[in-house]
Amino acid sequence: MTTPAAARGTAMIEFLAALTDPDLPFVRYAVITGILASIPFGIIGTYVVVRRISYIAGAISHCILGGVGAGLYLQNAQGVSWFGPLHGAIVVALLAAVVLSLVSLFAKQREDSVIGALWAAGMGIGLLFLAKTPGYVDPMSYLFGNILLITQSDIYLVLLLDILVVGTIGIFYNTFLAICFDEEYAGLRGVHTHWFYLVLLCLTALTIVLLVRVVGIVMVIALLTLPAAIAGNFARSVRQMMVLAILLCTIFILAGLSTSYSLDLPSGPVIIVIAAAVYLLVALGMKFLRPRSI
Repeated sequence: MTTPAAARGTAMIEFLAALTDPDLPFVRYAVITGILASIPFGIIGTYVVVRRISYIAGAISHCILGGVGAGLYLQNAQGVSWFGPLHGAIVVALLAAVVLSLVSLFAKQREDSVIGALWAAGMGIGLLFLAKTPGYVDPMSYLFGNILLITQSDIYLVLLLDILVVGTIGIFYNTFLAICFDEEYAGLRGVHTHWFYLVLLCLTALTIVLLVRVVGIVMVIALLTLPAAIAGNFARSVRQMMVLAILLCTIFILAGLSTSYSLDLPSGPVIIVIAAAVYLLVALGMKFLRPRSI
């Protein structure tokens, strides 16, 4: 009789064997992409959690379906071969970031109402475009992702995003820190907080777009926020929080990949379930282990 521990060990051996199998390059691509994806997820996710803009990131992620649908429609129905779903997603995500930034900073409309409108409209428009696209289009791969469909060109895109995020945050680290913790004071010191807030939202939008292949539109916000939220319980600085978030995100993705491969399950949901379970355990542990004040 095989014990659960032995079964897990066998599954891990099978996953490691698949990594070295020359006939299974998609497994290696998935692992490489997962490791590279953890960098922008951890860095941008930390700012999203600290700045408390996860609801804005969620709206951007769901708007992406509108761009994906438009890209597929133009490519398949109108013959615009150079404009695909990725291009549409980037355009829509950046437009949503600009709109949400302007609404947050200048407009008198209720911010939550605008976020809800963009959230729903993006999904609705995307589904309408998909419905009018000739041929069979499976929205599941976009909604819930499939990291095992990653190609070599996707790896280069994620690597480019890594360079952009690390370079921008490295140069303007203190400025982004200021607008996250005390935007008003930073403005009084002459910092163009409006522009840097817009840049932060645009980086968030690009991170969401290029990494939607990992866990999909619906769940990308979870992987963007959960590792950073867990790291926030242990880190003593934002830098430490970023490093811990990157490590946690890497662990969640690799654990999810190996588990989903061995159990023949979709990788995206498995990754999110593992991240959510760890988050709940940490949250409960911090609640019960934290010394009570007298």
